[in-house]
Amino acid sequence: MSVKEMDTIQASSCENNLKEVLKSNECEPAHFKNNSHSVRILEDLQSLRKNEVLCDARFEADDGKIVIGHKNVLIAASPYFRAMFSSFDESNKDIIRIRELNSTTLQLLVDYIYTGEIMFTQENVQVLLLASNVLQLDFVNRACVEFLQKQLDVSNCIYIKKFADLHNCTELMSSSEAYIKQNFLEVIKGDEYLSLSCEDLGKLISCNDLAVPFEEKVFDCVIKWVRHDLDQRKNVLPQLMEHVRLPLLRPDILDNVVEEPLLNNCSKCRDYVFEAMRFHLKKSVQQFIMPKTISCTPRQFGGSQKVILMFNESDTFPKCYTEWYDPVTNIRENAPGINDCRRLAGLGVIRDKFVFAVSGISKSVFMLDVSLKSPSWVPMANMLVNRNRLGVGVLGDSIYAVGGLDDNSGLDSVEVFDVSIQKWQMVSSMSIKRITVGVGVLNNHLYAVGGYNSSEKNLKSVEYYDPTLDAWTAVTDMFVCRQGAGVGVLDGLMYAIGGYNGHEWLKSVEVYRPSDGVWTAVADMEICRFRPGVVALNGLLYVIGGEYDKSMKDTVEIYNPNSNTWTMERLSRNVGRIYSGVVVDRPPNFIN
Repeated sequence: MSVKEMDTIQASSCENNLKEVLKSNECEPAHFKNNSHSVRILEDLQSLRKNEVLCDARFEADDGKIVIGHKNVLIAASPYFRAMFSSFDESNKDIIRIRELNSTTLQLLVDYIYTGEIMFTQENVQVLLLASNVLQLDFVNRACVEFLQKQLDVSNCIYIKKFADLHNCTELMSSSEAYIKQNFLEVIKGDEYLSLSCEDLGKLISCNDLAVPFEEKVFDCVIKWVRHDLDQRKNVLPQLMEHVRLPLLRPDILDNVVEEPLLNNCSKCRDYVFEAMRFHLKKSVQQFIMPKTISCTPRQFGGSQKVILMFNESDTFPKCYTEWYDPVTNIRENAPGINDCRRLAGLGVIRDKFVFAVSGISKSVFMLDVSLKSPSWVPMANMLVNRNRLGVGVLGDSIYAVGGLDDNSGLDSVEVFDVSIQKWQMVSSMSIKRITVGVGVLNNHLYAVGGYNSSEKNLKSVEYYDPTLDAWTAVTDMFVCRQGAGVGVLDGLMYAIGGYNGHEWLKSVEVYRPSDGVWTAVADMEICRFRPGVVALNGLLYVIGGEYDKSMKDTVEIYNPNSNTWTMERLSRNVGRIYSGVVVDRPPNFIN
C-alpha cells in the first residue's frame, strides 16, 4: 500500500472519529453570520470598477463624459437599470447614452450604488432629487427630500413648494405647504409670496389651519398681492376676498377696510364687507351668536396653539379667578376675572369659543366669548334648579347640567341649555341621585360617572344619556367608588381619575372602553386628587389641581397613554387650586 493511500485511509478514519465524537456530545447546529461580508464585497466591487476590471456597462452623460460600472451591480440596485439591460438593443450597445443627466450627477449616483454613501449640498440637491427619481433610487430620493425639508425657511419655502409641485414630489410639497401655513406671518413680510398664482394664494388663505391670529393680516396680504400687478390682478380680487374672514375683524379695523378703494370699486367685494358689518351689528345686540358660515368661524391652527383656561378658588385669594395656561411653554397669564365666587361651578366650552361657568352656588350661569378683543364674563339665562356640586358636559352646541345638590337634597335631574333659543330645559332624569358627579362625553353620549347620593353613599355606578332617545342607560360599574373623580376623554376612551371612595382619597385611574363595555386599571397618578380639572390636549391627558394634598395643589400631572406613564410639573405661580375647573380654548390675545 502506498503512502498516499495510507494518508487517505487515516484521514477518512479521523473524519469518522470526529463525527462520532461530536455526535456523542450532542453537538447542536450553529448559525454564523459575517456582518462585514456585504461591506467587503461592495468595497471590492468598487475597487474593480475604479480599476476598470470586468466592467461591462459604459454610459455617456449629456456632457459627453463616460461613466462605467458592472451590469449586475446596477441591475441589483435600480429598477431603471434592470429595465434598461433587459432590453436586447440596449444591453448589446458598447456605450449607452443617458441624456437626462450630466456626468457629475451620474457619477455621484453610481458611486452611491457601490458604497451606499452620498453627499448632498445646496448646489447639487435639486439635480440629485430629479436624477434619483429618474434612476428610481428611492433611498436617495427620500434623503434629498429630508435634506430640503431641513433647509426650509421663510425665504425659500415658496420656491421649494413650486419646485415640488412641478416635479410631483408630494412629500416635499406637503412639508413646504405646512411650513408656509405655520409661518404665514413671516412669509408675507417678504416679496416671494407675490409670485404665487391666484389659485395658489387662494388655496393658501382658504386653509382653516392657517396660523394667523389676526384676520387683518390675511386681508393685508391679499391687497398687497393685487397691487403688485394691479392691471392683471384686480379682476381676481373677488376670488381672493371670498377666503378672507372679514367678520372676524375688529370693528375699528373693519372701518378702515370699508374705505379701501379696491373693494369699493367691486360689487362682489362690497357684498363681503356688508356681510361683515351685519355680523358685527347682530353681535352688538345679541351677546351669544353661533357662526353660520366659514367666514364667521375663527381659524383653528395647530394643537400647540390651544391653551387651558383654569378656573379656580385659591387658598390666599378671597374669590375665584381665571388664568390661561399653555402646557407647551408652561407659561401662565391672567384671564378675565369674574365678580362672584364660582367655587363649585362646572365648566363647558362650545366651538373653542364660548366658555360657560355653570352655577356652583345658585342657578346662575356666566359666559365668556374668547374671540372678542377684550372678553369679559357676561350673565346668561339662569338654570331651572339650584345646583351645587353638579357635573357639566357639552354635546354639540348644548350645555348639560347634571345632578348636584339643591340645598340639602341630592338631585337626579338633568337640564340642558339650548343655544338656539338660549333657554334651559329639563331632560330625562338619571336612575339615581348623583352629587359631585364626574361627567364625560364619548361617542355623542353624556356619561355620569360615580358621585354620591343623598345618603352619603359613594357610587361606582356609571350611566350614559342618549340625546336622540332622551334616555339614560347603565353601563358596567367601575372597580371602586368615586365621588369627585376627574373625567377625561382621549382617543375614544374615557378615564375616571382620582376622587374619594368614602374611606380614602384616590390616586388610582381606570379607563372605559365602549367597544367592549369594560373598565381597565391603568397607571396611578403620583398623588391623590379630589375634583381635579382634566383636559385632553395633543394626545395627552392633563390633570390639574385637586383638593387633597395642599402642598401639591399647584401641580399638573400629564398622562401619556402610549407609555402608560404619568409625569408631574409644578405650575409657575405658587397659588394652590381647590376644585380646579379647566377647559381647552384658543384665546388669540394670549397666543400673541
